[in-house]
Amino acid sequence: MTAPQTGAARKDAALIEEGRKLFAGEADFIWASPDKNNLMPEGPIEVAFTGRSNVGKSSLINALTGRKALARTSVTPGRTQELVFFDIGGRFRLVDMPGYGYAEAPKEKVAAWTSLIFDYLRGRSTLARVLLLIDARRGPKEVDDQVMDTLDKSAVPYQIVFTKADQISPAALAELTAATQSRVARRPAAFPTIVATSSVKGTGIPELRAAIAQLLKERGA
Repeated sequence: MTAPQTGAARKDAALIEEGRKLFAGEADFIWASPDKNNLMPEGPIEVAFTGRSNVGKSSLINALTGRKALARTSVTPGRTQELVFFDIGGRFRLVDMPGYGYAEAPKEKVAAWTSLIFDYLRGRSTLARVLLLIDARRGPKEVDDQVMDTLDKSAVPYQIVFTKADQISPAALAELTAATQSRVARRPAAFPTIVATSSVKGTGIPELRAAIAQLLKERGA
């Protein structure tokens, strides 16, 4: 006999189902902004994905939406050079941002990408949350702290999401999660829950969908 679910368990299960339905509909590319002067006009709320180059932003977007090639993926770091906007069922947008911290790109390109990222993060009224992706194999770096500093100063809520979590042991993942939670505990704009994901195995995808569904509920979207 299956034990009855607690109220909290039922609520979690219901939210996960809401998240599944949220991403079960249409998902379409709608805009690419190469610079701050060509940003997508503001409309529905936006959830942006940021992180170091090759952290797996595009792969995570594809996993969330159940599409194999909605967001362009590449083994070449620094390939995404624009803010790429996707419409999700007409309710909200996902934004794939250029990766930061890629030292091998020409300095002028790195400067341009960095300026675009920071201008968007500081001045977008429809930006509801930033998902700050961190490779679980490497943990947060100084450049991630710099981005968190900007988000804190701009009062933009953000949530840390580990990628490639299937490539480290459960014990190492638990240690990384605890250490990172302590690292961001006093940051004013940081969301307290960290989600560990694997785009390959689907780990954490339902939970991340549920987190976005909860955000939309809170924003009345």
